[in-house]
Amino acid sequence: MTTTPIELPQPADPSSGRRGRFRSLSALPRDLILATTQNQRMVRVGQRWGMRLGAARFVAGETLDDCIPVLQRLAQRGIRTYTIPLGESVSDRSEVERVVRLYEQMVERLAHEPFDKTLSVKPTNLGLVLDEELAYENAVRILTAARAEGLFVRVEMEESRHVDATLRIYRRLREAGFDNTGVVLQAYLYRTEADLRELLPLDPNVRLVKGAYLEPAAVAFPKKADVDRNYCKLVDIALAGGGFTALATHDDAMIEHAIARLAGSPAAREGRYEFQLLFGVRSQLPDRLVERGHPVRVCVPYGRDWYVYFGRRLAERPANLLFVLKSMVRG
Repeated sequence: MTTTPIELPQPADPSSGRRGRFRSLSALPRDLILATTQNQRMVRVGQRWGMRLGAARFVAGETLDDCIPVLQRLAQRGIRTYTIPLGESVSDRSEVERVVRLYEQMVERLAHEPFDKTLSVKPTNLGLVLDEELAYENAVRILTAARAEGLFVRVEMEESRHVDATLRIYRRLREAGFDNTGVVLQAYLYRTEADLRELLPLDPNVRLVKGAYLEPAAVAFPKKADVDRNYCKLVDIALAGGGFTALATHDDAMIEHAIARLAGSPAAREGRYEFQLLFGVRSQLPDRLVERGHPVRVCVPYGRDWYVYFGRRLAERPANLLFVLKSMVRG
């Protein structure tokens, strides 16, 4: 698979014509980009045209059959993968059941593939907005099927209003004996350090992310520098604990901080960590980390409901807009 790294944008050159306009557009505020993911008209337009305009860089296709060849190619490069079918909150019980059956089918299909793979699931897709107990029971169904086939399933973290319920579900799963599951913690939330410390007695499998939802300053750090500092602090706490830490970041400073902490640590010696990256974002970074001797896992999503996911990738790294806008001009 041919890959091209995405570079940070440079200041626009007034003499550079169209290229200068791309560079200024790449600096669109994060909150503005995230706001478009909540506009249903934008979602409909994006779903119709977006795959032609750059979304295919970040999404493996619309079906699991589209996704599997991508997983295979990454495995050939020594890169682990995890897969998630895209979709937002589900508020209809019949649709929740459809999602659960989809995961059961995914488990059955992926069980026959020889490469290292895991799944991720959003609690709101399992019925969390309807009933927390329903979401827990559906998580048990999926984890039971996955455990029988040797697959790991991570419980994703969503908006701040779902954090308490998500952590309760994860804790119940661990206490019920499911060791094939993990959870996600978001560095931009003020509460996350306390959440992490409370989970440590469970020897948790935790993915640390910065956070990609639009949250008020009352619950989340509004400044990137504060999020970065908190991320580094969480890395230190997690790596010193007894669980598994998935370091999910494309930020060179965060990566180097983690590598420095890993040097000679029990987490490194015991293989209790990996870096996790997103498909299509800084596409040469996974290979560079593998070459340095670090385990790497790449998130490879698929599905028709990709627009909100795509928007969050642009918000996390606005330079990704350069790729999209150039695709539009090329037609």
